[in-house]
Amino acid sequence: MVRARVSTGLAVALFAIVTSPLVNAVEEPAEPEATPAPVAVDRPPLPSRSATMAADLLRQLPPSEFISLNADKDDFVALWRPANVAEPKGVIVLLPGEGESTNWPRGIGPLRRGLPDHGWHTLSLSLPDSPGLVLPQATEQTPEQPTDEPEPEQPTEEPPPSEAGYLPEEAAAVPDEPAADDGDAQAPAETAAPKPEQAEQITARIEAALTFARSKQPAAIVLLGQGTGGYWAARYLQQRAPADVRHLLVIQPRQPEGQDEPLAQLVPTLKLATGDFYYKDAGSEQRTARERLNASRRIQHPAYRQVGLPQQTGDRPSDQEALVRRVRGWLKREI
Repeated sequence: MVRARVSTGLAVALFAIVTSPLVNAVEEPAEPEATPAPVAVDRPPLPSRSATMAADLLRQLPPSEFISLNADKDDFVALWRPANVAEPKGVIVLLPGEGESTNWPRGIGPLRRGLPDHGWHTLSLSLPDSPGLVLPQATEQTPEQPTDEPEPEQPTEEPPPSEAGYLPEEAAAVPDEPAADDGDAQAPAETAAPKPEQAEQITARIEAALTFARSKQPAAIVLLGQGTGGYWAARYLQQRAPADVRHLLVIQPRQPEGQDEPLAQLVPTLKLATGDFYYKDAGSEQRTARERLNASRRIQHPAYRQVGLPQQTGDRPSDQEALVRRVRGWLKREI
């Protein structure tokens, strides 16, 4: 009887030892694995709109027309066309407006192609995008483990179509997204150097263009700006006043956002030989053109001349040819 009790007790003890992990495994659920934190992956910034336009033009135009200039360690593209005469009259440096390319089909493109037949070298610049048009660098949250959910499509900048389909001046600006206020976030080890302001970049590019133009030893150098390019051309001449640039042409000049000095106080006060071209069929242009004309009269500008362009017919080749003729006529009269 004693042996039976000992054997029974031993069996119970052994059963408890052997089965205790199994019981614990059933009664105490396993600790869930921690979900890995999302990893922030820096995406490279999207190319600027002007760089996208330049890349598209490289596929359309002869490589011989492209030159690379450097402005304060900033490489940029320009289009060069030599004059088609034995004795060139000079160099015309063209500045396109906001959102326009070096070969913009309205104004800049026809002028840079047409004026060489009348004795002028043309150099068309690509200008940096305004701050509102540059897409900010974004970070993308990507989990370490793949999921079954479809990935959302990433927004991409729509490539510009050929010639006339580039993004217009009135394209909506993309605002910068405010950074999230995260007190636990660690500051980056190094802070990237701030980019120069747009005005400084444009000034440096005009300087680089004039250096290239002077290398051709021209008889005359003319700055021609369209849209906001007209404002930047006038602003450069006001601040730097180069002695060898004595002629300014502006076509539908427009004041860029963020610039305080009105065109009526900027263009007429230069007292350079100035051709101010505007379209008569645009009411807002007529009003601002009248302001510039009145400002030139108040200071008795010696060589300011406004040229009212005829109403556009909708026939683009015909309208652009009329512009080239008017600009050529002004150049022939003034130089």
